[in-house]
Amino acid sequence: MKYQLDLFGVLVPSLLLWNVVAFVLARIVSKLIARAGLYRRIWHPALFDFALFVCLVTGLVFVSKDFMS
Repeated sequence: MKYQLDLFGVLVPSLLLWNVVAFVLARIVSKLIARAGLYRRIWHPALFDFALFVCLVTGLVFVSKDFMS
């Protein structure tokens, strides 16, 4: 995985970009879970959302190491 990406001449840490992508994906999944009514079965929704975000960031970084090398 590259540690910095050149984004229009600005060096941006790749982890920042993966965090933004994971945040957007987590919000989409959270909205789908709320629409389905599954938050009623989750003990702590905020903790679940944070764990979902961490899992998405980890998965994106793991998958991207093959494509970004």
